[in-house]
Amino acid sequence: MTATDEEWFDEAAGPLVRPYAMTGGRTRSDTLGLDLITLVVAMQSVTDVDVEPEYAGILSACQHPTSVVEVAAKVDLPLQVVKVLLSDLISQRLIIFRSPAAPGAEPPSQHVLQAVLDGIRKL
Repeated sequence: MTATDEEWFDEAAGPLVRPYAMTGGRTRSDTLGLDLITLVVAMQSVTDVDVEPEYAGILSACQHPTSVVEVAAKVDLPLQVVKVLLSDLISQRLIIFRSPAAPGAEPPSQHVLQAVLDGIRKL
């Protein structure tokens, strides 16, 4: 076996820490209502705080307002794991978030829906 074969094998093994270990076995973070498009932003730099590597990666990804789904893509972790970790960082006041505006109570009119449908059909 060559050195390149060993490197490939190590990469194929996957992460050393399983997602449930990163979250302490927690699978939900429903208390904050984080959505895929919720914007999050770090309040401090990674160099200013002493946190575990997974949290540090998320803080680095959130130096500018970023959606939850983009954070998950940047740190290469499952979305649900990122939501749990973000909830931890929010409770520690290291990250703040802004959820999207709630849709209006009144549904769109039939005329608007028909115009959208007609526009899609023209494509």
